[in-house]
Amino acid sequence: MTTLSKNNTAAGSEELPAKLLKPIDLFLRYITSERQLSLHTARNYRRHLTLFAEQMLTFPITEWRLLDAAQVRKLATLNHKQGLSPRSLATKLSALRSFCDYLVLQGDLTANPAKGVSAPRQSKPLPKNLDVDEIHQLLAVSNSEEADDPFLVLRDKAMMELMYSAGLRLDELVNLDLKDVKLREKTMRVIGKGDKQRQLPIGSVAIAALKEWLAVRDEYADSAQPALFVSQLRRRISHRSVQSRMAKWGQQQTLTSHVHPHKLRHSFATHMLESSGDLRAVQELLGHANISTTQIYTSLDFQHLAKVYDAAHPRAKKKRED
Repeated sequence: MTTLSKNNTAAGSEELPAKLLKPIDLFLRYITSERQLSLHTARNYRRHLTLFAEQMLTFPITEWRLLDAAQVRKLATLNHKQGLSPRSLATKLSALRSFCDYLVLQGDLTANPAKGVSAPRQSKPLPKNLDVDEIHQLLAVSNSEEADDPFLVLRDKAMMELMYSAGLRLDELVNLDLKDVKLREKTMRVIGKGDKQRQLPIGSVAIAALKEWLAVRDEYADSAQPALFVSQLRRRISHRSVQSRMAKWGQQQTLTSHVHPHKLRHSFATHMLESSGDLRAVQELLGHANISTTQIYTSLDFQHLAKVYDAAHPRAKKKRED
């Protein structure tokens, strides 16, 4: 039977009351012998539970059966205030939940007080965006820069202009069909996550790039091909191809950061928010998942979205100034 030596005992645990320490020892014996968990896992559980027990004494609580959900939340808050990261706190609370499940199994607790307590959400760093000058630098591509294959230049410029014009996801760009784009109305229909459709405005600079692309597209696509953007193999362009082409143009245009499709989408969102301050309109344009109700989609008038777009989008403003 696997056992834990005294060397594995957390510092300070010898001073814990037996009513706090003994259940921890029994739990560790249970998970190593009955559940066959590793000695490494048991050591981690011992460290987490011993620290919790030491903190409980300050409440003061001297028995696990006296622990309730409110006190578990206080323990979580205490650890968070002491600088424990959300990830580490989540791990520590997971150990406490497992231990309390064991105590319920043994009849020492009637319910698990840690069951509904979670760590604060971990903040996800936003991807870095390109500033407006970098966007103009990236999109200032011309046939002279890849004269051996103007097809690629026209297609790539149209893809990048359209993606930045409307903040498209990569999947939305790749899946666009000819019928989805209405050049005269300067709008397009995209199908986002969860098969949700939304109508988006297209800026005048993107319209011009699309017209140049469509003038040559039929030379590289079969008549039955519905895709707006095609590869040299005469089929719908792949996600990987879009990624590699954008990265290539980032290098070609001497940008210092790596260019990828989501960076254009994030740049669109950042620039629109900075210019308009209309968070709800930008969320609608992006089709963000955190717009969770149909009412939010339908309550915003499309003309309002188009007005915000025309007034705030850097490429639209640049066209008017020209």
